[in-house]
Amino acid sequence: MTLKQRIFMLFLLSSIIPFLSVFVISYFTIDSIFDNKIESGIRSNLRQVELSLAGSISNLNHISQQLAYGGTIGKQLDEVLHETEGPFEKMQSKAQLKNELNLITFTNPSIGLTTYYFEKDGSIQFENFPVKSSFSPDQLPLLAKYYGITYYGPHVSMNEFDDQFVLSALRQVELPDRDDVYVYIENGFSLTQSILDNDQYGGALSHLVLDGQGRVAYSEVPDIFAYGTQFSQFSRGEGKGLFRGYHWFKQTSSQDWSVVSVISQADYNSEKNRWMMQILLVALLFLVVTCVLAWLLWKMVYIPLNLFHREIKGMSVSHNRSAPKPVERTRIPEYDRLLIQFADMREQIWELFREVEQKEKNRADLEVEKLLYQINPHFLMNTLDTVHWLALMNGQDEIDRLVQSLNKLLYYNLGKLGQASTIEEEIDALKQYLVLQQIRYDFEFDVRIEVDENVLKIPVPRFILQPLVENSLYHGLNDDGYIEVNVSLDKDIHITIQDNGAGMSEEAIRELLNNRTIEQNKVGMGIGMNYVKRMLEARYEDKARLEIKSEVGEGTSVVLTLPAWEEEVRS
Repeated sequence: MTLKQRIFMLFLLSSIIPFLSVFVISYFTIDSIFDNKIESGIRSNLRQVELSLAGSISNLNHISQQLAYGGTIGKQLDEVLHETEGPFEKMQSKAQLKNELNLITFTNPSIGLTTYYFEKDGSIQFENFPVKSSFSPDQLPLLAKYYGITYYGPHVSMNEFDDQFVLSALRQVELPDRDDVYVYIENGFSLTQSILDNDQYGGALSHLVLDGQGRVAYSEVPDIFAYGTQFSQFSRGEGKGLFRGYHWFKQTSSQDWSVVSVISQADYNSEKNRWMMQILLVALLFLVVTCVLAWLLWKMVYIPLNLFHREIKGMSVSHNRSAPKPVERTRIPEYDRLLIQFADMREQIWELFREVEQKEKNRADLEVEKLLYQINPHFLMNTLDTVHWLALMNGQDEIDRLVQSLNKLLYYNLGKLGQASTIEEEIDALKQYLVLQQIRYDFEFDVRIEVDENVLKIPVPRFILQPLVENSLYHGLNDDGYIEVNVSLDKDIHITIQDNGAGMSEEAIRELLNNRTIEQNKVGMGIGMNYVKRMLEARYEDKARLEIKSEVGEGTSVVLTLPAWEEEVRS
């Protein structure tokens, strides 16, 4: 891991781990608190609904008692049913009965439809509102039945002009000689419905009403809990559970019916989710602040490190070692002290570089000077032996020519003319060398020399052409062979020596350029390509190039590129 990654990682871990620990503990604590709070709220609402329904049922029981038992109303109903009096008295009894019924319903505004139901013929009489034609107590959802009274609902009202949900009761009227007469009373459900709708979850709560056997008599979520179906997890008393994505809470009344509040899991967790979202937003803000602080810390470290990097890189690639640069400051004392020490170290290193370069220059000069004076004894012996035999076999002119060329070549190579020379002098020495080789081997070498006149007076290191041509002579030149020497000038001096000889492999080229002793085992001057390469490095550093291209059987091409400016040549 990089330093930047480590700083960010340490900052995140040191910040997030304590935060996560507090968050986890807080989450489970607050989750428990929310569960208790939500359950308490639902239970409280459920008890209110249960009490409201129980109050409505008690009111139905109280009113039905007034209409069903003996007394003024019972006597009047019996007189009307038996028709013991004349028509006028009978009409008067009906009017009086209706007045009594209206008085009871008027003094109880929570009472809706009221009527007497005759079971044998299914007829109704003395209703205070028009009754729907589909009226049949047997078709109503049974809620509870005890003590001679049957409760239904909640169900849609049997009032022809009212479609709201109601609770209803059916109680037998105690008449002397009839047992098929009942009083039917509906209690307006709007009050209870308003209580059901008024919950702290914005209408998220729904309700079921179960009869004593656990069957669904009323459902506000019929898709999940259908009418008339058995509540799957019914048990008497209070209870709670989870069914098909809904939390349910049950409260059983003293009359053995139950009210169930149901809420979807999403609504149940909505308040906790809001709290979680707030915590996550705070955590995100906390994370952003942590990352910003880590970034600021990284910048405090990165800027000095980047400055060190630039200084080291500049020292490694810089060629200007004479003018020291001023030390940059970071305004951090520890780093500033290190930068000052680094600047001192850099100056010491430059000084050591200068000393090493001077020593290397002196050593290279000595090596080149030594090479200049290392002439292969075999060459001199062979040449002098040739002179001896020519003196015996030929006339004086040939011997004179041989000795003259040998003297010129030895004078150029060993003379105290300094190490610098010119292209013109190099070409002349090359020609003298070729004359010696031609006389020695009695063979006319086809050497073609083309020189741009503009380069003749340009100074070059001494003794760089002969080793290149000698390489071509000793590497495959045959009777039909030729050597082309071309010297041209554009921006640089280009010297090309090309032959059509046997050529060389890549391995032979590497050996030729890097082995200092291989050429000394051959005939000739004994100073080979390695000398030229080292001379160029000593005089031109990296401004000159020596390239050899060759293919076996196709010939060899040697290209020497030198800078054309006189100041580039070191004397």
